[in-house]
Amino acid sequence: MAGTGSAPAAAPVERVVATPAALALIAELAARHGPLMFHQSGGCCDGSAPMCYPAGELLVGPGDVCLGRIGGAAFYMTRAQFEYWRHTRLVIDVVPGAGGMFSLEGRTGRRFLTRSELFSDAEAAWLAQQPEP
Repeated sequence: MAGTGSAPAAAPVERVVATPAALALIAELAARHGPLMFHQSGGCCDGSAPMCYPAGELLVGPGDVCLGRIGGAAFYMTRAQFEYWRHTRLVIDVVPGAGGMFSLEGRTGRRFLTRSELFSDAEAAWLAQQPEP
């Protein structure tokens, strides 16, 4: 999605989005576990993967930022990670495989996966005018 346009983005720019497959798995997990939340893992234990938890199970603090919501679930990452990824939209997808042992999808035979795409110039300009997450 990278572009060279300099006109501001017409619509709000989302920092995190989910594919239809991810939204379907989120709905399945929410039906089973109730409200959910995500935290982008920084590489410990289960690698760098989006981890899905029951809402409120993982304590977030001033070192975490909320990038938005996917399927109704808040999506967090550490501020240090955000500084590294701020120029990209995170696209949460689902692929076959074993999920993280701490993440709710761990035993479904599917796992969440984070892909990224650079913001276009117009999207980056719009985001530069917004408050930081």
